[in-house]
Amino acid sequence: MRVLVTGGAGFLGSHLCERLVRDGHEVMCLDNFFTGRRANVEALLDHHHFEIIRHDVTEPILLEVDRIFHLACPAAPVHYQFDPVKTVKTNVMGTLNMLGLAKRVKARLLQASTSEVYGDPMVHPQREDYWGHVNPIGVRSCYDEGKRVAETLCFDYHRQHDVDIRVVRIFNTYGPRMLLDDGRVVSNFIVQALTGGDVTVYGDGSQTRSFCFVDDLVDAFVRMMDSEGHPGPVNLGNPTETTVGALAEMVLELVGSGGRVTYRPLPADDPTRRCPDISVAMERLGWRPTTELRAGLQRTLPYFRAALASGERWRVSVGRP
Repeated sequence: MRVLVTGGAGFLGSHLCERLVRDGHEVMCLDNFFTGRRANVEALLDHHHFEIIRHDVTEPILLEVDRIFHLACPAAPVHYQFDPVKTVKTNVMGTLNMLGLAKRVKARLLQASTSEVYGDPMVHPQREDYWGHVNPIGVRSCYDEGKRVAETLCFDYHRQHDVDIRVVRIFNTYGPRMLLDDGRVVSNFIVQALTGGDVTVYGDGSQTRSFCFVDDLVDAFVRMMDSEGHPGPVNLGNPTETTVGALAEMVLELVGSGGRVTYRPLPADDPTRRCPDISVAMERLGWRPTTELRAGLQRTLPYFRAALASGERWRVSVGRP
């Protein structure tokens, strides 16, 4: 098939592009390179089934494709808070443009939504029928509410125009090609530990996350796109709950750092518990993650070591919110 991956040069998108090319598809990688990087897809650039297009999804584009994986949007707080209005436009206008394209060419579209639609959840673990507890005017709202609107648009296009959609809600995912300065807990801890500093935990460390290795998530993307009869939403993530404090100690141990864990106040609207109920994914997709956290971190560390050795940094702005 001819497959379009928006945000295809990003962390998740680049791994997905590799999987799709390996599966024999013709892949078009569309990215505006705000957080995506050409280096992420460098191994694919000479492949005859791979094409890269520099384009911003907030602008319409005409392409002939069979399937669309719509991943384009800055996903880390440091990135989406850098220009919150642009983040909303990406979620709303970008999704409208991709749904319009899917309608025009009768393509199936997979929308990469997020566990952030649940906000700071009052139900645990989170099921797909939970409507969430989200602050609509907070500093994270550009992303949280933007993704909620994107889901709304998908289902309205499905009901009104019969567009073939698949909606997945992604929980914390980690692995090679994460940006060093993206502010996420895994990358923060690894970079701090590798550079010999203390590991900073926001809050008392008791807040929980569930960490899914990127290869497991990409497999779920493909299974969801290939599935029939259920548009979603479907939670994708690791149901094994880990405290942030335990993650910090594990990273220090694996790195062999002499640093220690330090504590700072919890940021505004940061959820205290986050863990998916993946019963739907298990039943409908036959999927559950297979990579344990320790093993996944061990596969991730070499990338960060190499990136730090090369002097790589996030290149958009140091004056971030």
